[in-house]
Amino acid sequence: MSSLRNAAKRTQHKERAQPAARRKVGLLEKHKDYVLRAQDFHKKEATIKQLRRKAEERNPDEFYYGMEQARTAGGVHIQRSTEANKYTQDELRLMKTQDVNYLALKAQAEAKKVERMQQSLHLIGAPAANQHVVFVDEDEEAERFDAARHFDTASELLERSYNRPRLAQLANAQAVSGAAEGAARTVAQLEKKRGGAYRELLQRQQRQQQLGALAQQMAYNKQVMGKGRKRKLQPEEGGGLSGVFRWKAERKR
Repeated sequence: MSSLRNAAKRTQHKERAQPAARRKVGLLEKHKDYVLRAQDFHKKEATIKQLRRKAEERNPDEFYYGMEQARTAGGVHIQRSTEANKYTQDELRLMKTQDVNYLALKAQAEAKKVERMQQSLHLIGAPAANQHVVFVDEDEEAERFDAARHFDTASELLERSYNRPRLAQLANAQAVSGAAEGAARTVAQLEKKRGGAYRELLQRQQRQQQLGALAQQMAYNKQVMGKGRKRKLQPEEGGGLSGVFRWKAERKR
């Protein structure tokens, strides 16, 4: 019977669409959307009702010893962080080791990026290494070769590999001004690119130094947390530096 029921023709279910006149208000809310919205509203309503009842039934003389160490800021209780008490010394040392390795990895990556940028920065705005080679048939023709005549341009523009106008274009004042504007625009673009590259290089160098210093500090803290008898030196004993420890010499097996 189930196969016969499935084979019977059924009416296709269609959701009611938003009328064209109300298209500006968005999609038409379906029943499942209303259910979710109502559940969320009633959940918040019940929470507020419960908090209001707790406030009404609160004992003004209520006291417990945790209140002595409690602090408030703007009427809001500040909970003390107990993260340091959740882990053992070995677990904290392991987490610091992972953090040190991660910082060292990031510092090494920044150092490689800085090295690549330093190698490529001097190429910005430098003359191109490619050359325009002209082949001739005879040695005499090579001796008499005139580059300005061959390229049909002025001798002052031979060093330019871009936007090099011909003599006919140089006769036109508009073309000459356009070439000058193009050259100035190219120089400005190169200067802007060089300035941005050097700023990025400086930022990456600073980031590399910060990561390296932070990794050293975390490695130092990990060593301090390690095993062994140690004593914190006074500033006059540690050469004017604070936070210097001296470990007791132990015989190595």
